[in-house]
Amino acid sequence: MMRRLHSLRRLSGSALLLALCAALPAAHAAEQSTRGANNGAKAAPAAQQKAPPAAKGEQFVDGIAAVVDKDVITLRELRDASNRIAAELKSRGIQVPDDQTLQHQVLQRLIMERVQRHEADRLGIRVDDAQVDQAIQTIAGRNKISVAQLRQEIEKSGTQWDAYRKSLRDEIRSDRLRQRAVDSTIVISDAEVDAFLKDQRRNPAFAASPQAGQQPQAQPEPVPEQAQAPSGPTLYALAQILVRVPEGSSPEQLAALRKKAEGILARAKSGADFASLAAASSDGPEALQGGMMGVRPLEGWPDLFVKSISNLEKGQVTNLIQSGNGFHIIKVMDKGTAQPAPNRTARAPAPAPAPQPAARPQPAQAQQGPVEVMQTRARHILIKTSTVMSDETARQRLEQVRQRLVSGGAKFEDMARQYSQDSTAPQGGELGWLNPGETVPPFEAAMNALKPGEISQPVQSPFGWHLIEVEERRQHDATDDLARMKARQILFERRAQPAFEDWLDQLRAQAYVDNRLEKQQKIQQNNR
Repeated sequence: MMRRLHSLRRLSGSALLLALCAALPAAHAAEQSTRGANNGAKAAPAAQQKAPPAAKGEQFVDGIAAVVDKDVITLRELRDASNRIAAELKSRGIQVPDDQTLQHQVLQRLIMERVQRHEADRLGIRVDDAQVDQAIQTIAGRNKISVAQLRQEIEKSGTQWDAYRKSLRDEIRSDRLRQRAVDSTIVISDAEVDAFLKDQRRNPAFAASPQAGQQPQAQPEPVPEQAQAPSGPTLYALAQILVRVPEGSSPEQLAALRKKAEGILARAKSGADFASLAAASSDGPEALQGGMMGVRPLEGWPDLFVKSISNLEKGQVTNLIQSGNGFHIIKVMDKGTAQPAPNRTARAPAPAPAPQPAARPQPAQAQQGPVEVMQTRARHILIKTSTVMSDETARQRLEQVRQRLVSGGAKFEDMARQYSQDSTAPQGGELGWLNPGETVPPFEAAMNALKPGEISQPVQSPFGWHLIEVEERRQHDATDDLARMKARQILFERRAQPAFEDWLDQLRAQAYVDNRLEKQQKIQQNNR
């Protein structure tokens, strides 16, 4: 698992993000405020909003909206969430769907959140207060403000602090779920990297980003716009409307859904507000964010979208794009060139950090010639957490293993083969030569603190607990290595999110879901 590649998590809508890419402030900031709010942020008091009407009958008013496995979503919870989201949409100038549509969209989101939470619990994925505190400190630091100032900004936007912390917790949990269930299954072959680099040489526009691994210094003050030369790839801020086609749909159902998608497309191209259309009509997970998916370089978007958006300008909408999930309509919300945040790849994925502040463009000559880095050759033992292996049990087991190693009673490679749950176990935990930035932050920090021959204390990462041994270090020209690492990251990013969404669809299909609200609405319609 430690040899799997980690891509930058979508700069899109993570609740972990507050400051956004300087070149696309409007689109990216709108997306950020959406994600920070839509995961549970509290809006204005309910009395100031029009609550969705409750069904007739006191028992139903105080009853159950849906059952997910053995978990219950109450009508009160649904109404509260609908009120919050209605207020959020209004604050962003997005038309709020009719009550029944809004309830449907919100309930689908609540059901999916429950499904993800249950799977995270099954896998032993826990997010404690300390991890949320650390995420908040990271966000504040990246924005060069204190935690107190961050809190003031969040509350000024209408979001209660407890709700913001909950949204962060949910985001971290979702990221770790993706890492555990999906990221480690994606393998980018050397042949694919070779083909990608060959395409980059043919099309210089795709190779505009700086050398991976070069860590630009944070920009202390804004650079005048006219002084900023294009120093990064073209970034696209995209929004989508998805008309989902259920698996096993008949030709008649497919034709009806295509007709529905064509109707939405006609409205979008005629100038209707895209965000309002998405909130009312999209089946995508970002529907109640106005369809906003994120901001990435062109090559970072799935191949399915790249061909359709590469020649579009800001404000333009694609034709229908058909995939295995259904029909997509994509709008280019913004488009511009910017210095990207430093890239991070890893052989074990990690929760996405907030993006770095904008960086001052590097002189052209600084990106030419060899890139010297200090490489570390290391090995590790990984014990994953689960419902039967708690954090404390995993840590204690590794402490016992470490005592045997330090006392000379065992060899590291033998203990790795016996105890490690990583794919490197048969090789004695050997990770090979690691470049800076290739492993997740907790792992790299612990590894960098070791001298050759030293063994770390148990170290926690998103995948569990590790013991790390540094074997040796060397100075290395990593120019080619970093170019290939960058290529792997881009290829990984193209696949990771679509794969995660497909996996979530399968997870949702396997869960027991009793949508009682929809049943009640159908009964009411039939009685009219």
